[in-house]
Amino acid sequence: MNDLFTLDFSEIGSADHARVGGKCASLGEMTQAGVAVPPGFAVTTEAFSAMLDHHGLRDEIDRALDGVDPEDLDAVDRAAQAIRIRIRSHKLPPEVETAIREAYAALGDDMPVAVRSSATAEDLPDASFAGQQDTYLWVRGADDVVTHVRDCWASLYTTRAVAYREKNNIAHAGVLMSVGVQKMVNARAAGVAMTLDPGTGDRTRIVIEASWGLGEMVVSGVVTPDNFVVEKVLEEILDRKIADKHVELVGDAELGEAVEREVEAARRTACCLSDAEILAVARLAKRLEKQNKCPQDVEWAIDADLPDGENLLALQSRPETIWSQKKAEKKPASYMTGMMGIVNTLNNPISSKG
Repeated sequence: MNDLFTLDFSEIGSADHARVGGKCASLGEMTQAGVAVPPGFAVTTEAFSAMLDHHGLRDEIDRALDGVDPEDLDAVDRAAQAIRIRIRSHKLPPEVETAIREAYAALGDDMPVAVRSSATAEDLPDASFAGQQDTYLWVRGADDVVTHVRDCWASLYTTRAVAYREKNNIAHAGVLMSVGVQKMVNARAAGVAMTLDPGTGDRTRIVIEASWGLGEMVVSGVVTPDNFVVEKVLEEILDRKIADKHVELVGDAELGEAVEREVEAARRTACCLSDAEILAVARLAKRLEKQNKCPQDVEWAIDADLPDGENLLALQSRPETIWSQKKAEKKPASYMTGMMGIVNTLNNPISSKG
């Protein structure tokens, strides 16, 4: 494999974050730690830089964004759209395209893959870019993989992403795009797991949301997922809420794409995970929290093609952002403020913590 423009997940460590972005770095670290992860590779930021340099796109991007007011969404949209069109209108440099084709061929003949963006500022606790770039599911064939890698690069310049960077004083030139190419999971069920309670910040809980099919339906909020609460230390299921899961996203081998379909009546209100699977997801999340030394937001799937006990796969793990940011907020420095807090606590000894 060309280790300048592509890196197999098994070759990626934490030191490669700047080259492969948050998503791919996480996948590489999990792979190296022995966590079950679908195989794949990262298209490095060097490949993106080579694309920009080969066609002189850096200067074009600078000119398009020079003086754009982030509050003027029409102006941001026009500039962002022009940049995306320019990126998509060019072929990849030959050496970059060859490296991607060779890495894809190594996964297997005509393997269905997910092609996901992995920006270098993504998944950091203080600057989450989650969901701001593109993902393409059930991509098949080297030609389509190459095309969708370029589409992911272009998605670094969506209106939303450009406005976000402008408002947060993040230099556009400093945010490069890596792309992850990963074997598709034939997901029977999938979802997310948080190693704290997202409503209260309680770190003794693991909260799992799950639905039928691929997890994009859960992440995007299209379906109301089943919800499970697990006690982290004792590994006991404390609560479960079973939802009416009306649609699922599944791979269609004949069409060669992921399709949305209705869930039949018998499964709509059935629990999508067994108790053993709920606890397996909780243990996976707990393991990843220990590995990363902070609360995690974990995406996972149960692969229908793998045997029980070997079918739980980790798709992504990133630092939890909401409660970690609250914890980092500046604490009151005033002595009197601190004393008032103590007095209030004494006056309300059983008050809940916010």
